Amino acid sequence: MAVNVDGRTARAIRTRRAVVDAFLALLAEGDLRPSAERIAERASVSLRALWTNFADLETLYAAAGQRQLERQTELARRINPRLSLEQRVASLCRQRAQVLEFLAPVARAAQLREPFSAQLRANRARQYEIARDELARLFEAELAEAGSGAAELLNALTAATTWPAWSALRDDLGLGVTAARQAMVRTVYSLLSQRVTDQ
Repeated sequence: MAVNVDGRTARAIRTRRAVVDAFLALLAEGDLRPSAERIAERASVSLRALWTNFADLETLYAAAGQRQLERQTELARRINPRLSLEQRVASLCRQRAQVLEFLAPVARAAQLREPFSAQLRANRARQYEIARDELARLFEAELAEAGSGAAELLNALTAATTWPAWSALRDDLGLGVTAARQAMVRTVYSLLSQRVTDQ
């Protein structure tokens, strides 16, 4: 009996992974609102199997968000906070450009459904939390020097290095990845070079 349970569990894990990967692959190909039928077809599972493993779209969004975080972690390398400011800014923006390009298809799709999905909003909040924590660690010295302006500076850095800003550079202004990254470098370096201290 235990073998059968283990087998079912293993199949369920494979099915869930296949569905999540199929969903993310369709988004990456530009299908921003893939139907359950298309997802099931891409995952090579039945529609029934899809809904057996995911009670609703919210549970699928939660699993997809977790999968994205796993992949994102593989891309993001920890930056040495002892590097010079110029080196830290350049490294951060190079890394953020890579991660944001990777996240772009899912981020664009999420924008369409976020107003109607608590899970997608939670996924976005988690992304902001990760970005903010990295900025606070990497620029700890500069934030300390900003005194009472530290929270404001951290907010500005977060806004400048997350998806909405990247989308504005890439989608609205039509910049290539290199030009968009250089614009981010200029913004981040300006914020950190002109930080406001206690007055």
